[in-house]
Parts: sequence; structure tokens; C-alpha cells
Amino acid sequence: MTSAPGRRSSTFTRLLRHGFTDPSAAERLLDSAGLTLVRNDPVLLDALGATADPDLALQGLVRLLEAQDGATARQELLDTLIAAKPLRDRLLGVLGASEALADHLARHPGDWQTLVTYEPRDLHPGLEEFERGLAGADDPVSLRVAYRRCLLSIAARDVCGTIEVAQTAAELADLATATLRAALTLARAAAPEDAALCRLAVIALGKCGGHELNYVSDVDVVFVGEAVDGADEDKALRAATRLAAHLMRICSETTVEGSIWPVDANLRPEGRNGPLVRTLASHLAYYQRWAKTWEFQALLKARPVAGDPALGEEYVAALQPLVWQAAERENFVADVQKMRRRVVENIPAAEIDRQLKLGPGGLRDVEFAVQLLQLVHGRSDASLRSGTTLDALKALAAGGYVGRADAAQLDDAYRFLRSMEHRIQLHRLRRTHLVPEDEADLRRLGRSLELRTDPVATLLREWKRHASVVRRLHEKLFYRPLLDAVAALAPGEARLSAEAARERLIALGYADPAAALRHLEALASGVTRKAAIQRTLLPVLLGWFADSADPDAGLLAFRKVSDALGKTPWYLRLLRDEGAAAENLARVLSAGRLAPDLLMRAPEAVALLGDGGGGLEPRSRAHLEQEMLAAVRRADNAVQGVTAARGVRRRELFRTSAADIVGSYGTESQPAEADQGALVDLVGGAVSDLTAATLAGTLRAVVREGWGDTLPTRFAIIGMGRFGGHELGYGSDADVLFVHEPRDGVDEREAAEAANKVVAEMRRLLQVPSADPPLIVDADLRPEGKSGPLVRTLRSYEAYYRRWSLAWERHALLRAEPVAGDEDLGRRFTELIDPLRYPAAGLGEEAVREIRRLKARMESERLPRGADPKLHAKLGPGGLSDVEWTVQLLQLRHGAREPGLRTTRTRQALAAARAAGLISEDDAAVLDEAWVLATRVRNAVMLVRGRAGDTFPTVPRELGAVGRYLGYGPGHAGDMLDAYRRTARRARSVVEELFYGGS
Repeated sequence: MTSAPGRRSSTFTRLLRHGFTDPSAAERLLDSAGLTLVRNDPVLLDALGATADPDLALQGLVRLLEAQDGATARQELLDTLIAAKPLRDRLLGVLGASEALADHLARHPGDWQTLVTYEPRDLHPGLEEFERGLAGADDPVSLRVAYRRCLLSIAARDVCGTIEVAQTAAELADLATATLRAALTLARAAAPEDAALCRLAVIALGKCGGHELNYVSDVDVVFVGEAVDGADEDKALRAATRLAAHLMRICSETTVEGSIWPVDANLRPEGRNGPLVRTLASHLAYYQRWAKTWEFQALLKARPVAGDPALGEEYVAALQPLVWQAAERENFVADVQKMRRRVVENIPAAEIDRQLKLGPGGLRDVEFAVQLLQLVHGRSDASLRSGTTLDALKALAAGGYVGRADAAQLDDAYRFLRSMEHRIQLHRLRRTHLVPEDEADLRRLGRSLELRTDPVATLLREWKRHASVVRRLHEKLFYRPLLDAVAALAPGEARLSAEAARERLIALGYADPAAALRHLEALASGVTRKAAIQRTLLPVLLGWFADSADPDAGLLAFRKVSDALGKTPWYLRLLRDEGAAAENLARVLSAGRLAPDLLMRAPEAVALLGDGGGGLEPRSRAHLEQEMLAAVRRADNAVQGVTAARGVRRRELFRTSAADIVGSYGTESQPAEADQGALVDLVGGAVSDLTAATLAGTLRAVVREGWGDTLPTRFAIIGMGRFGGHELGYGSDADVLFVHEPRDGVDEREAAEAANKVVAEMRRLLQVPSADPPLIVDADLRPEGKSGPLVRTLRSYEAYYRRWSLAWERHALLRAEPVAGDEDLGRRFTELIDPLRYPAAGLGEEAVREIRRLKARMESERLPRGADPKLHAKLGPGGLSDVEWTVQLLQLRHGAREPGLRTTRTRQALAAARAAGLISEDDAAVLDEAWVLATRVRNAVMLVRGRAGDTFPTVPRELGAVGRYLGYGPGHAGDMLDAYRRTARRARSVVEELFYGGS
């Protein structure tokens, strides 16, 4: 076939038009001896052009012709190919879609004859037809050849569109069933003595069990065995194990004809560590006592496929009731969702965007969502008990458990994604779920799905569209019908029954499903725009609430906030349009009592949760002080001024608590903060700065009302304890000292009277009952404690500390830092106390012994009666007190010569001690970890209960919420307590050495 130089032949052009990508190579193939007589036949070219990959189809055809046994056989193939359209479409369709099946035909050139028959039973073969097709196999090699021959017929019907994707998957499962039976027959024939001892049943799980298998997939099975009458059970189980293992090898091992597919028994009880074969009683005992939620989810698709049919049916009958009780297990929904998240997290980063099965918006999302709903509602509705995903989805829609429109979209998306998966695997018969990157592979894939106009771009667009639908719907699928159950539906639309809604809410962890349904009805009923937006938001919010320890509280709080702000135009718009706001709100409302209580007193603070509105970043002390002083200036009197300052404090406490919760829980777009110390520092710094600014604003308000711009005496507030150390928690009092110094010409008595009035009025105004949380100002660390005057002059402090100061007072001064009032006076107070807290000569042995005695007495006297010392975050072994006294002893002994130790902050001092070589790196890390954990526990208790506490809650829901804040999933409160004890125990060992051992 030649043409004039510089001109392309007409055949070349025709080949391009028919979809060939390498017309020159195709011309050479058409010129080969085998195709001489038909190379210009338009029927052949049209048929090749209709395949997924015309180049590949032509190459396969030439190889098949070359492999025929003589000219007569070649001519028979060509004649049939040209004359019989069914064969032509089937054979070329397979050759253009599957390089692996083309290889099979080249090795077994007579197998093309299996595609000739075009009878009705051939169009839809069942298990019996496949068993007949495999019947002649008498060894693993011949079984593989027969298997490929049967697979060839399935692939031919698939690529020609004779069967759709669900039928293809069902036929592949039937072929797998027939193959397992044939393999077991071979295993029994090889060991008749073993076969005589036992009854063995093969139970398919996964896609084979669900009648929805891929072209290349592990076939998940479990084996159940029993002794025949009169046989010893142990010997029978060993025999059954040998048969099962041989069956697995027959299917899985690679031979000259390759392998069939791996038989995977890892879903059995105890996984790889468990026996390969168990008796039915052993299976039942395991599932009744030890099985995890995911194991019942796997059993949902259990189906006897080979071996003893009666035993297989007994297995299913015994275990199915347990499957439908799984939803009653504690944390059922959370366990299923956690398993799904774990699957996604384990996908290599380089693959996640190409994962058709496991990635977000992939096949597994649909399957998990459907299985979750089946397990919840299948207890009371047997129509849902199908192992096939699409059949189950259809039944869920028919029963009102899923909206019909949602089900239709998911059905469409699932079929498309499964079709992609089938065609990707069919090409080389390899187990893969990755969308190819090569342009030629994408082109063949797109054309195989009948996307002929710009196949690559169209394929990628359609894939992303369907994946987006799945991503959007798979979680809402569980929650949206709850809204339909309380809303008006279109005529003919099925709704979730009240009992089904109750079941679903209980499965989600709601303790009071009736109240939850009332809240949903109040939020989502009606035809208003507000109700419509709520119906859009709630399916997602319900999922986030369910991810907390107290979904009921989250939903109730959301209703209250929505009732308060529902008529505010920006509220629902914020939640709908700003990605972070809705999830942040759900996390905050369901994490405990403190943050929702703060929010309910001023619901407009919800704006802080959005992408704008100042966000959740704590504001600086200077910024806060500026805002509070400006509010005081605008106020008519001190009461109004302090009220305004307390309002700012409430808002900022909410901001800080929300940032802490979101950082601890994480969001879908931002993982939880890994550095627990950073969260502790965030809370401690923010609350301490806020307290200092509040005191500064209150001081200004009181002075302004009583004395105008200038108080008769200079006045400073010194932060003590956690306040001075920038380590305040949500429930901490403000420990302070008050110091004053009369102005020139002012009588000392007048100055002292003014200072005392200021203190009394500040404390009163900060504790006046109101919608804002009180700020308790505690001055008990002053000289002489509660017996001493509330306010002293700087000179009085100097005289007292010079003559009378006790060891505990010098110790307490390590945390002293000016926080408000006259800056110069605060600085001079610091200069006064520095020699006391950082003595030049260090501490004498007697002073050290006195500090140790004080610590020991405090441990024995201050621990609340009945409290478990090992779980007391403040006073227990390895708790805050242990770590802080150890660090402070180092400061007292070495602070004069080690400048880094001269800080009021525990973690900074500990780091400085490590840098100075006063404590080893390992010991410092142990103490830091214990201090951070104990502080987090106290913060968690306040966030969850709304009141301060130093021990873990005893109420299970509250304990679960503390665990969730600390990073422990549902059902792991015991692990949290064990981890706390372990951390505290290690810290106490270091304290015993450093504090009581005295180096």
C-alpha cells in the first residue's frame, strides 16, 4: 500500500478518522499476510474504530491470527469475523479494551470460539453455566485457563454493553463462586483423607459476598469447619485447615498461566493471628464477646459460596442476628466513621487525588454510607438486608431512609465510578483503583465508557462531577432524612418513620431522641428562607454534633443560638457561606457547658467563628486594655464602665475557649493542634492578659468616679500565682497583691483610705451578679495572709519582707509580676522583691528543708476528702504542684546566678534550668509533659462542666467530653485515665529525685 511522496494515503486518513493514534503502524499491520484479503473491508475498519483502543484491537487481532493453527483456522476466524456482527463486536471490543485477554487469546487461539454463541442463556449466564465452564479443569493451570475463558465471555458482554455494570459485577461474583468450588474440589481430590474427616464451608465476604465483584479483586472469605460424625474435632479442624490453605494456594499462586486472584482470609476472627478455620461455635463465641464494630460491618455481606451448604447456611443463620444488633453498641456510628477516616488517612499522599475507591468521593464513601444506614435500620426492616450496595440503596430509598433524589444521584455516581474501575482493571487484569495518568490510558478509558468526543477531558470532568456528588451526599445521607421526618414532604415522597428517626438518633449517640426531633422540627419546619437554609445546614451540623461526647447539648445550644439570632440577616448567611463558621460553631456548642454559656449571654459573638470578624486569634493585652479603657471613658459611671469591661471579658473568654476547642478537636480542613503545650500557652496567656486588662479597666472606672483623673496615691496591682505566671485557666481566681505610695503632700492615712476604697469597690464591681462571669480577686497571698491589711505601701512591704517574711512568702513571690496600675511603682516593687526570691547566696539547707516540709504538709492536708490522689491534677503525685514546686526550688537556689531562671512562667523556667544543666533533658521533658497534661485536664473540666475542678469527672458523658478534648476517641476514657496515671507516675519519680532527693 504505497502513495505519492509527500502525500498521505487514503488509508492513513481513514485510519485517523476511525480513531487510530498510530495510523502508520496500523497500515503496516493491515498489510500483514493474515489481513490481506480484508484490509480494505469497511466493516472491519468500522468495527475497529468502535473499540476503546483501535490500535490495541488491531494488534491483538493480528496476534490472534498469527497464533491460529494453519491457514484453514485463520480463514475460519476471518470469515466469521466479517460475517457475524455479534462475534466481531465482542472479539474486537475485548481486544481493544484488554491487553491481558489479548495475551490469553494469543496463548489459547481456539478460545475465540467461546464468543461465537449468541443464545439467550449465553447473554446472561449464571452460576451453573460457570460451573460447567470450569468442570473440565483438573489442576491449577487448567483451572486458570478455564477461568480466563469464562472471564472472556463476561468482558465481551460488558464492553459491548450487553450487560450493565451491576450485572457485570454479579457475573464476576458468580464466576468467583464457581472458581472457589472448583478449587475446593481439587483440594479435596488431592487429600481425600482430609476431606473424609471434616465438613468445610467457605463464606464469602466483601464484594464477592455482596455479589458485586471487580475484574481483579481479593476474594474475602472466612472458613467454618466441623468434624464429621464420629471424627475427632481437633483432627477434623487440622484437616479442614489444610484443605482451606490448599484452596487458597490453588487460586492465589502464580503458574505458567498466571494467578486467578488472591483469596484473603484476614477478615476472620482475630485476623492473621487467628486460626484459619474455626468451628461454628467458636465463631459465634468470638463475635458475641470480642468482635469490633467493623467486623459486624464486614459480616453484612456474608454469603455461603462453597463447601458444605448446610454448614454455610447454619453459619449465616447464627451470625446474622448479631449483625443487626451492632448498631446498639456504644459509639457505633463514631466507630464506623472513624474506620472510614482511617482508610483515607492511610492513602499515600501521591495517590489520594487518583484514588477511585478509597479517596474522598470514591466508591468506599458510598459503600460506607449505605452500610451504616443498613446496620442502623436493618434491625427492624428486613428489606434492607442486602449485601449488594445498589440493591440496598434502592431499598433505603423505597423505605424513606434516604431521599429519593439523593439515592438516584448516588446510584448514578456509583455506577459510573464502578464502570471506571472495571475498565481500568480489565486492561491488564491487575488489581488497581488508581485513575491512570498517561494520556493514552485515559483516552482508552474514556472511549471504553462511550465518551468519544474529547474522551480525556470529558472523562476527567465526569469523574470529578460524580466524585463531588458523592463527597457532598455521603455524610448528609445519614442526617438529611431526620429533617424530612419532621418536615412537610412532596406528595408520594417516603419519609423516615418516627421509630426509624429515633433509631438513627440513638445510633448517633443522642440520649434524648424525642427532644432532638423537637429541636429539628423547630429549626427546619416551614417554608421560610430561614427554614430552607437550616435544612441545608443541619445534615452537616448533626454529623459534627455526633462527633462530640454530648450531641444532645450541641443541638439544644444550636437551637437556642438560632432562636436568638434567627432574624439577624448575617447569622445564617455566615454559617452557610463561610466554610469555617458552621463547623467551628458545632464543635464549640457540643464540647461542654462553658463556651455555649458564654455565647448565649451575647449570641452575636458567633461572628468570631467565621473567616472574618476578628477570628479566633487571641488579642494582645495592649489591644484589650485600649478597648476597655475606651469603654470606661464612654460610660456615665463606674458601674456602667465595669459592666462594659466585663462584657469585653466575656466575649474574649468565648474567643479563647472557642480557639482552644477548635484547636483541640481539629476540623475537616485543619487537623487538631499536635503541640499540646502550645494550646496551654495560648489559654494561659490569653486569659491572663484578659484578666490584667479587666483589672486595668476596672481600676480606671473606680478612680474616675471617686477621684477624677488622679488618685491621691500611686497604685499598682501585682499578679501572683498563675496570674503572675501567665498561666490562668478558665476557672482561675486572680491572685494579686495591692501596693500603693502616697503622692507628694498627701497624708498617709488619706492615701491608705483611698487605696482601700479602690480595692473594695473593684472587688465588689467585678463580682456583682450579672450575665457576665464574675472575676474573683484574691489577695490571700499578701503579707500575714488574711490577717494582714489588703493594701500596703511600698515602704511597708519593704519593712515586712526585711523582718518578718516567711519561706512560703518568698516562695510565692517567684510568681509576682506587675499587671495593672502605676508602672513605675510596679517596677520598684519588682526591684524590692528580686533579692528575696533570687537570694544571692542561694538557699541554705534549713530553708530547703522548710520548703519540703511545707510541700509535704500541703499534700496531706489540702487534698479533698475522697479524691483519688493519682487523678488529682493539682495536688496529686506528678500533678501541677509537684512540677511547680520542683521548678521553683531550682529558681530559689540558682536564680541569682542564672538569669534565665528569673521568670514567673513555669515552662520558661524549666527550659532555662535544662539549658543551664540543672536538670537533664529527659527529666525536663517528663516534667513539662506532666505539667501540660495536668493543665489541659483542668481546662477541659472547666470547659465541659462550666465550673472549675482538679479531678476527672465521674459522669460518663462528661468524662467522654474531657477525653474528646484531650484527643481520645469515643469509648477510650479508660485509655485517657491510664495515660494520665502513667505520665504523672513518671513525673513523680523525677520530683522525688530533684525535690526531695536534693542535689
